Amino acid sequence: MINKYMRRGLWFILIGIAFNFLGYYLMEGDEFKYGWAMVIGTVAFGTGFLFVIYSLMRKMDRKALLKDRSETEE
Repeated sequence: MINKYMRRGLWFILIGIAFNFLGYYLMEGDEFKYGWAMVIGTVAFGTGFLFVIYSLMRKMDRKALLKDRSETEE
């Protein structure tokens, strides 16, 4: 099951990779604008990674809460 944080994280990771590839492409053409593409790509990739980690932490915490509640009901 993919929640909204996992979905956002994966999209940000893909966008980050795309901007980094764009930066490398612009770097080969001796353009001076490649730096901004690389910075945006790196920030987007990092944000996506954090979203994915947060999603996994929420999933583990939810499972622990459900397990705890089921034990208290018994």
